[in-house]
Amino acid sequence: MIIAKQKYDNEFKVIIVELLKFGIKTRQISDECGIEINMINRWRREYESKMGDFSKRRELSIEERELKALKKELRDVKMERDILKKAASIFSKSDN
Repeated sequence: MIIAKQKYDNEFKVIIVELLKFGIKTRQISDECGIEINMINRWRREYESKMGDFSKRRELSIEERELKALKKELRDVKMERDILKKAASIFSKSDN
């Protein structure tokens, strides 16, 4: 039997963690909401480590941003080079 993974939005996860903060037991939340205890505990850890932010995106370091920009520039330069090679090939054939 395959169980489909359910996606929960960040707002819902925050509400669940806030319920824990108000003293509601993990077991009670699990039973009432149909969420596994392990998942609730994972959300709590993520919430605490990311200071309430469940988004998957993280801030890129200066080096990572620079590397990303350089890779984009390299990709653009390679594309321009290939276009110029093709254009040169076309013009050299038409001169003969």
